[in-house]
Amino acid sequence: MGIFISVGKTIECILIALWFGALLTLSSNKLLGALQGFNYSGAKLMRWARKRNNMSFERLALLGMLCVLSSAVVSLCFSFTGKWAAIIGLVPYAIFFALYIYADFKIALRVSAVRTKRFKRLEVVLFFVSAIISYIIITLLNFAAEVWEKPLFTVLRYCPLAILPLLLLPIICLSNSLAKIYEVPHNRTYIRKATKKIAASGITVVGITGSYGKTSTKNILAAMLGKKYRVLTTPRSHNTPIGIALAVNANDLENFDVFIAEMGARNVGDIAELCAICPPDYSLLTGICSQHLETFESLENIIKAKGEILAATRKKAFIAADCAEYFANCPCPAEYCSCVSDIAAGCGGTSFTLTLGGESARVTTKLLGAHCALNIGLAAQLAFEMGVSLKDIAEAAEELDFVEHRLQLTQSNGINILDDGYNANIKGARAALEVLRAFPGRKLIVTPGIVELGILEEQENRQFGGLLAGLDLVILVGDTLVSPVKEGYLEAGGDPEKLLVRETLKDAQAELKKVLERGDTVLFLNDLPDIY
Repeated sequence: MGIFISVGKTIECILIALWFGALLTLSSNKLLGALQGFNYSGAKLMRWARKRNNMSFERLALLGMLCVLSSAVVSLCFSFTGKWAAIIGLVPYAIFFALYIYADFKIALRVSAVRTKRFKRLEVVLFFVSAIISYIIITLLNFAAEVWEKPLFTVLRYCPLAILPLLLLPIICLSNSLAKIYEVPHNRTYIRKATKKIAASGITVVGITGSYGKTSTKNILAAMLGKKYRVLTTPRSHNTPIGIALAVNANDLENFDVFIAEMGARNVGDIAELCAICPPDYSLLTGICSQHLETFESLENIIKAKGEILAATRKKAFIAADCAEYFANCPCPAEYCSCVSDIAAGCGGTSFTLTLGGESARVTTKLLGAHCALNIGLAAQLAFEMGVSLKDIAEAAEELDFVEHRLQLTQSNGINILDDGYNANIKGARAALEVLRAFPGRKLIVTPGIVELGILEEQENRQFGGLLAGLDLVILVGDTLVSPVKEGYLEAGGDPEKLLVRETLKDAQAELKKVLERGDTVLFLNDLPDIY
C-alpha cells in the first residue's frame, strides 16, 4: 500500500469529507445569519459568540460530545466487522447533526437571514472549506491507522471528527475571509455601475440622514412627492453603499423622476462615500443624538459625519430644528423645520397645523407621537420646495400608514400593541414612552434597553430606566443592558414588584400572556436582533 493510503481509501475519505461539508454548512444557518447582521465582520461574529448566554459555543460543544461518545459506542459494538466499524460509527453523526440542524431552524434569528446572492456564495465557499478541512483530518486519521496498525484505533478512527463542530465558527470566519477576495472587488464594481447610472440619468436625488427617523421620514417624503412625481426609494432600511447600489441597479431610472436615498453611517466618511454614489440635489437631516457612539466615539464625530451630506448637497438642505445649532455654518443653502405648530398627540393619532408658503392647514395623521409631526413637517418643507402643493402634502400626510416596527399600533383581543422594535435611540425611546402614557388603561413595556451608545451606554440606560417608573409592568429582556436600566428604574422610585427580568423575548411574551387584560397597552421597545 506504500506510505499513502490506497485509491479506495482516498475515495472513502473524499465522500466522507463531502458529507461533513454538507452537515457543517447546514448547521451554520443561524451563525451565517448573525454574520450577515454584522455586515460580514468575522471579528464581530466571534465577539458575539463569546457573549454570556449566547450558547453558540456550548451548543456546538454539546453536539461534538454527543457525536464522539455515541460514535465510539457504535463503532465498538460493530468492531466484529473490522474496518467497517469506523464507517458504521458515523451514523450517530448523521442523527445528532440532524437534531442540531432542526433545533437551529426552530430557534432562528429574530431578524432572519436574507438569502442574497452574497449569502449563497458564502454558503458554497463554506461547504468547500468545510469539506477540505474534513478531508485533511480524515486522511490523517486513516494514515495514522495504516501506520500504527492498532485494531482499537482503526475501529475508533473517525471518533476524533467530533472536533469539527467546535471548529465551525473559525471555519465560517475563514470562509468569509476567502469569500471577500471576490466580494470586495465585486461590490466595488457594482457600486461604480450604480454611480455611473445615477450620473447619466439626470434623476433628482434626495439624501436623508440623521441619528434617527431616517426610514420614517423617507416613507413620508415618498408619499408626498408621489403626488406629483414618480418616486424610487431605497427599500426598507437599506442605507449602505450596497443597499443604494441595489436600488439603483435593479431599476430603470428612466421610469422615475426622484430617487430618495436613505444614508446611514457608523464612522466619519461613510456619508461622504454614499454621496459620491448619488450626490444629493436636496438633503434632509432628521436629527442628531448619541446613537452609534460605540463606533463614532464622540458626538463631535457624529455631527461631522452627518454634516458630510450638507457639503455634498447641490441645491438645498432641510434640517430638523432641534439640531440647527450643530449646523449653524451650513455649507449649502438650508432651511430649518419651522412649519409645524399646535401639535396634539394622543392614542388615536396626531394632529397639527402645517404652514407652507403663507398658507396653513390642519392635518391629522394616524401616526403616533409629537415627533412624527416634526418628521412630517421636515418632509413637507422639501416637498413644497419641489413644487408639491400644500393641499397634496396635507392629503398625503393624512393617508400615511404606520411604518413597520416604528410605533406601529395593532390591536388583538382588546389589547393595544405598540411595536417600536426598530427604535434604538434615547430620543425615540422618550417619544415612544410619551405615546404609551397617552393610552388609557394599564401600561406595560418590554425592552432590552438601548445599544451602541459606547461610553454613554450605562449612563443613558440608567436614565432610560428612570423613565419607566410608574408603568404598570416593566419586563427587561436579556442581560446586555438590564442592570443599568434596572438600577435607574429603582432609583427613580419604580416598584420592584412591577419589574421582571427575562432572558429572551419569547420568555417575556410568555409572561405577558399570563397578565394581559382587555384595555391594556404594551410597548415593545427596541426588539434587539440576536447580534446584541
